[in-house]
Amino acid sequence: MQSVDRAIGVLEILALRGEAGVSEVAAEIDVHKSTAFRLLGALEARGLVEQAAERGKYRLGFGIVRLAGAVTGRLDLTQQGRVVCERLSEELGETVNIAVLQEHYAVNLCQVRGPGAVGAHNWVGRLTPPYATSSGKILLAHLPARHRAAALAASGMERLTPHTITSEEELERDLAEARKRGYAVTLEEFEIGLHALAAPIRSHNGEVVAALSASGPEYRLTEQRIHAVAPALVDGAEEISRRMGHVG
Repeated sequence: MQSVDRAIGVLEILALRGEAGVSEVAAEIDVHKSTAFRLLGALEARGLVEQAAERGKYRLGFGIVRLAGAVTGRLDLTQQGRVVCERLSEELGETVNIAVLQEHYAVNLCQVRGPGAVGAHNWVGRLTPPYATSSGKILLAHLPARHRAAALAASGMERLTPHTITSEEELERDLAEARKRGYAVTLEEFEIGLHALAAPIRSHNGEVVAALSASGPEYRLTEQRIHAVAPALVDGAEEISRRMGHVG
């Protein structure tokens, strides 16, 4: 862990200074010059730092851009989606989230709690089972069948409540219906007393990259009300998709 911490320190120094030599880096992170040289060499081998024109000076390399590129899409998604989430949470009175699929989990990136939200659930960063959540279902629904099967196998499809769907055959029927109507629904499948619905968010090329969901207590967000508010949620997801460059 010490080596990782030192390597991160080196990157932060170069980000702050622009360029730095081995002696400067060693002094900043309080290590011997030989240790600093080895750290810089390891980072250089991965393309995260490079030697500047002036020999002996180092700067950040283009490998940093590669790493940053892996998260900029998600950052754009939350930036572009927050205003829609805020409007919908106010309009529906429920908690609104944006989630993406990561391996065999649905991960919440952004949350806005509505004025009628009950409890203090913070879903941001939480890994949730895709087969039992509305966001996960709509994301699974738009995966290629092979990838969907792999994600479900990895998830284990554990029964979380008496209403959780644990049969792949039954889930496939549910996902087909979600694709057809444009949104997925969960009725106490993840937690007793919790209902939710989710619609797909598409990137500029039409790929489903995220889900916009609304969730609330079953006594207020009834099954009947879910289908009544679904058009507003679908419209919100389409607006975020347009903000992400999707034309369709």
